[in-house]
Amino acid sequence: MQKWSREEIEEFINDKKTGLLYLYTPLCGTCQVAGKMLMIIKELISDLSIGKSDLNYISDIADQWEVESVPCLIIFKEGRLYEKLYAFHSVPNLLEKIKKTI
Repeated sequence: MQKWSREEIEEFINDKKTGLLYLYTPLCGTCQVAGKMLMIIKELISDLSIGKSDLNYISDIADQWEVESVPCLIIFKEGRLYEKLYAFHSVPNLLEKIKKTI
């Protein structure tokens, strides 16, 4: 899972791609666990585009998307915000949710 800059996020959306954007903050302990879960998801679905971004650097975009807290997983379908997930629960639960959506 690679860090995406503001420009990379905008390019992803403008290119109407489908994938995930993981928003976190470095000092959030729950975010650390969620990040590890997403690394496992990336191994299981290798062709899925997954990026991550520190919310502190894109707070204006997060406001636009009405992000309520971190960790937050944003699911994009064809460049449009489809869904926001805040509760990751477990890898199997997250995997099922992603597969249903994408």
